[in-house]
Amino acid sequence: MTLRFVGAWTTHELAHHDAALRNLDLQGAGEVAVDLSDCSAVDSAGAWVLDRTLDDLQRRGLTVSLVGHSAAVETLMKTVAARHVECPPAPKAENPLAAVALRVGRETARISQESQDLISFLGLTMIVLARSLTMPWRIRFKALINQMEQTGLNSMPIVGLISFLVGVVLAYQGADQLAQFGAQIFTVNLVAVGVLREMGILLTAIILAGRSGSAFTAQIGTMKVNEEIDAMRTLGLDPMEVLVMPRVIALVLVLPLLTFYADIMGLLGGAVMATVVLDISFFQFARQLNDAVTVSTLAVGIIKAPFFAFIIGMIGCYEGLQVTRSAESVGKQTTRAVVESIFLVIVLDALLSIFFSVIGF
Repeated sequence: MTLRFVGAWTTHELAHHDAALRNLDLQGAGEVAVDLSDCSAVDSAGAWVLDRTLDDLQRRGLTVSLVGHSAAVETLMKTVAARHVECPPAPKAENPLAAVALRVGRETARISQESQDLISFLGLTMIVLARSLTMPWRIRFKALINQMEQTGLNSMPIVGLISFLVGVVLAYQGADQLAQFGAQIFTVNLVAVGVLREMGILLTAIILAGRSGSAFTAQIGTMKVNEEIDAMRTLGLDPMEVLVMPRVIALVLVLPLLTFYADIMGLLGGAVMATVVLDISFFQFARQLNDAVTVSTLAVGIIKAPFFAFIIGMIGCYEGLQVTRSAESVGKQTTRAVVESIFLVIVLDALLSIFFSVIGF
């Protein structure tokens, strides 16, 4: 039997022939001659289809011969055949339970390794910080002041607005519940204790984690992509002193101030809502506030601030230094920095709250 190929066997024409070649009916023939004498053109894709067809016929047990082809087509088909790679078999479907267990195991190993690396970076940061404090001339004060402006001064509008609105919400929700017992005046106590001990510092830390922590990672990560950090090391500069310390120290200095500012704005929001909803004057609010809180109530939130700031700054810089040379890595590490910072801030806040409650502070 002769199988005649005619016309152009090129990429643009193969779609018309592929289905027919896959379903050839040779009517019990034992020998097949493939005639290419009428082929007007054959490119590499056409040669691959011809080679696949010959191979398929041979697998059926037929004797196949190629006739009427030019030397160029023969060379092209030999080249294609020499580089032919069998398609790998379809992967077997995994057991869902095994797949879940495997994924959990991989994530556990990754988290364990990352925790070790983060602890090592914590130790390195503490060493460099101690060295910088004992040798203040090594601190880059221009970079420090610039970072204080970026992380502190420029954050005041968003921190103040959110704290004010949270104070409004606490006062409104508290008044709505306390009105059932005729104790609306204690809404002031609720707002004061909630804002000063927890909400002020926690919201400020979360805002800075999303705003400044992500900026640290993106800035340092972009420098890593552009090989600026490698150039810095070549010049004999320590990236920990040049990049990490100004950011960490700036955040440690400004977060207590931002927390105090957030506390004032939260109390102001509560006072405004108390005046509007409860008809409590600012004078009455201030007098009840004086009876409701002490210096220790304000100190609890302020004491937490440096610890939260150190965590946010350290993780933001650490994830920036973990960036590889791709834009995707910058986005991935930035997201990871924000998530890890907020998670650790909330965990530490819970631990410190329990600690202060136990010691009665």
